[in-house]
Amino acid sequence: MSQRTTTVEDGGRLNNFAYEVPVYVDTEERVGFTPFAETWNGRFAMIGFVLLLAIELATGKGLIGVLQSLS
Repeated sequence: MSQRTTTVEDGGRLNNFAYEVPVYVDTEERVGFTPFAETWNGRFAMIGFVLLLAIELATGKGLIGVLQSLS
């Protein structure tokens, strides 16, 4: 829900003004050997390994055998 702030003037009139969103600053480094980057590298490596196993189970050949049969 959005938070609204109201103010009543001296004359009894209501002033509504928009809620100002607090500023969020991300200080975590996203480049280099950071935990964030290593987590994603590990995830992609696991996905690649599972895909290689699936290819080998489906074709009966390893990755190099599949690539040689393409040409």
